[in-house]
Amino acid sequence: LILYPQPTTVMGHFTQFQSNKLLGLLDLDLMLILGGAFSVLILLALYTALRRASPSLMTIALTLGLGGIVLYFAVNPTFSMLYISDQYAAATTDAQRTAFLAAGEALWANYGGTAFGLFFVLSGVAYLIIAAVMLRSGVFSKTTAYVGILMGVMMLVPPLPTVGTIGLVLSQIVIVPSAIWDILIARQLFRLGRGVSKEEAKQPAVA
Repeated sequence: LILYPQPTTVMGHFTQFQSNKLLGLLDLDLMLILGGAFSVLILLALYTALRRASPSLMTIALTLGLGGIVLYFAVNPTFSMLYISDQYAAATTDAQRTAFLAAGEALWANYGGTAFGLFFVLSGVAYLIIAAVMLRSGVFSKTTAYVGILMGVMMLVPPLPTVGTIGLVLSQIVIVPSAIWDILIARQLFRLGRGVSKEEAKQPAVA
């Protein structure tokens, strides 16, 4: 997004798709789709690791997290926009092009609506709950929990036009704590998978 800024109009996305389909998909949040898919696995793994500490809170967090991802998948226009772009390029009359452009505008408007905002908010609340359970469980480090809290708070401000620039800025900055959080979680989940507790993992290896 830094090297190739996202187009600000539907026609801009159509043009980008016709010049470079992969770039068009990436600029229309293909990576967010993949991230959402992998987030399902992460949420399930965290639920399994933390459910003994608080079954009710982890069930709520899992429900909110999965609900947000489902909402995002429902409104994401990435592949629909690619299809409409191809139809627009193949259109032979102005009436056809106008119709396809209007369809693209409708998809784009729907993408920037309530469901997309709820995806961010529900995910943020889910991560805050998970981080709170982490603090009380001792399964994950406090550092991991605090990074999760930071990420959750930042996601409570969705990148919607009604929110303003701050939502867009936070949606890009949150990538940093999100990456750190995923790494910290992955390390501990691998240790748990090997049957190594957090306390054992902290102990120095004996030669």
